[in-house]
Amino acid sequence: MPFRPRTAVSGAILATAAVLLCPAAAAARPAAAPAPPGWSAAPAPGDGATPSAQDRPYFYLEGAPGTVMNDRLSLRNPTGRAVTVRLRGSGAWIAFAAKEVTVPPRTRAAVPFTVTVPRDAAPGDHPATLIATAAGPGRGAAGRDTVPVHLRVSGPVLAALTVENMSVRGRGEAAVIRYTLVNRGNTVLTPRLAVRADGLFGPVLRRGVRTLPGRLSPGQSAELTEPWADPPGLDAVEVRLTATADGGAHGSATASYTALPWGVVAGPAFLLAAGAGGLVIVRRRRRAQGPGGPQGGGPVGSADGGKQPSGRQAADPEAELASTGSGARS
Repeated sequence: MPFRPRTAVSGAILATAAVLLCPAAAAARPAAAPAPPGWSAAPAPGDGATPSAQDRPYFYLEGAPGTVMNDRLSLRNPTGRAVTVRLRGSGAWIAFAAKEVTVPPRTRAAVPFTVTVPRDAAPGDHPATLIATAAGPGRGAAGRDTVPVHLRVSGPVLAALTVENMSVRGRGEAAVIRYTLVNRGNTVLTPRLAVRADGLFGPVLRRGVRTLPGRLSPGQSAELTEPWADPPGLDAVEVRLTATADGGAHGSATASYTALPWGVVAGPAFLLAAGAGGLVIVRRRRRAQGPGGPQGGGPVGSADGGKQPSGRQAADPEAELASTGSGARS
């Protein structure tokens, strides 16, 4: 093809104009990568534990009493400085190969640990936690990360739940039902609760089965309350709580609630107090008057009861003798 100077010059002019008109595009540079997050702890991929490495947000380990299980905790440090991390487990069954690990910048370290199940361990769920704490600046102000361990000891599973320390408090417009749920089995439970109350004239409260927030580990207890708006103002009520959970766990408890208006209680009490006070006053008056009544008897030895003739006083023997003697001298 023959060379055309005019066409080449035109192309150069257009390219120069494009650069002059779009200086930002010509000077564009690749954007800087965002700052990497701080260090973190997570289950190491693989090692035959389930869930798989693709969805392994926690450790899941299962073994019979006396079993020793091994796994690894992965510490990731994408920052530009080394991080020293202290490691420990929430239970005595967990032991790390190293209690403190320094992770270089932009690297990952896998720290082995073991879980030794005692020979007398009860079958069921035994949840635990791996705790990693940075010795210096780390993940934010706390410098701490945790990884759950779902540990299950194989063997017969017992699901047992009890309702304890139940009481009903409050009067007037509101009352509160207090109770304690206790996991008496060897598996983790998610309790469900139903509430009913019956008075002298029929049902006064019905609440269907509902799932309570939170889970109860074996041996764990939780103190809970149930608000009761508008309880009856005049009734004798029996309140019953029924708790259930998967695996056949079932527990219930009852408590009495007696509601009486103040006027109903105060009226008979006032009448009873007034009657008792009047009886005391009558007895005191009788004691003050003596056994003879208002006209009590005279001196002891008086034949007529102490009564004297209404016309004259009793004669004085000495006065009569004196009178007789004076008459003889005259």
